[in-house]
Amino acid sequence: DDLLTRLIIEAYDAVGDAAEQADAAHRRDDYLGRWMAVCHATRDWALAHPQEWALIYGSPVPGYQAPEDTIGPGTRVSITLTQVLGDALQAGIRPPDLEVPRKVSRAMKGLKDFLPYPIPDSMLVGGVMARTQLFGHISLELDGQFTNTIDDLDTFFDHVMRVNFLSCVWTSFAAI
Repeated sequence: DDLLTRLIIEAYDAVGDAAEQADAAHRRDDYLGRWMAVCHATRDWALAHPQEWALIYGSPVPGYQAPEDTIGPGTRVSITLTQVLGDALQAGIRPPDLEVPRKVSRAMKGLKDFLPYPIPDSMLVGGVMARTQLFGHISLELDGQFTNTIDDLDTFFDHVMRVNFLSCVWTSFAAI
């Protein structure tokens, strides 16, 4: 279990490093550019390290219970994406004005408690959906699920991640 934990933390840190470095390479006010860079860096890392990706985002290892020291490294990509959304919000870019039922809002309490400042529920829902789509898309691609259906995976991924971002901060295109 100790060896497995070390491998998991190393993999999370490696993909986290890639995401954070990609984000840092862009102007702070280029929210779409930062978002796209983080998504592409995450995918690029996964394509270069498919076994490590499967270890951290694939099926759980039977009988293994990840200790709490995997949580920090395991959230680095998500935190980086959330920071991009939070920075856009603080700059005045507003999320879609979609009603989020109280039950859903309450269900996100743990996420809200984790964040350094309040983010509107509609942006949180969009962010969770975007993260799910990013990680799911990469996993489906690595598993060969787009074979014979998507001919240009790079172009398709790029478009999906743009739509992902816009679903979180649906504003005029001029603002982003």
